[in-house]
Amino acid sequence: MAEDTEKVVDLNSAYRHKVDAKGRMSLPSSFRKVLSTDLVVTRNPKDECLYVFEPQAFNDWVAGVFEDKFEKYDRTNDLHVRLRRKLKARAADVSVDASGRIMISAEQREAVGIEKDVVVVGNTGYFEIWDAKRYDRVDEDTDLGLLFD
Repeated sequence: MAEDTEKVVDLNSAYRHKVDAKGRMSLPSSFRKVLSTDLVVTRNPKDECLYVFEPQAFNDWVAGVFEDKFEKYDRTNDLHVRLRRKLKARAADVSVDASGRIMISAEQREAVGIEKDVVVVGNTGYFEIWDAKRYDRVDEDTDLGLLFD
């Protein structure tokens, strides 16, 4: 995977933003400083939130999913082909506009329940966009103490 040869972008913190009526959302300025202007937005596998990657990081993520589940992607395996097709079909290429915003399609917003208020959460190699109410519920139910018992 690219983590071994390329710099992986670490994005930290959580930011509250709004999605406008056209589906545009401003990126946190700290994210804009380190990310390229070309990004890929996809639904997370459980349709809880959106993941946003730089293009190479998205391709690395897809490859990593196959490595974790099957050891590698096999283009002669019909199941692998169909699963990768579905992952790629759920993704949309977007560009950061001059105002530092990205467009989130109505289909993607609807699939993960995003209305207006969102939480943008940094992660390693990508960031997440959550509907604010859903994020607050999930965050409240997540006990960091489990990591330190």
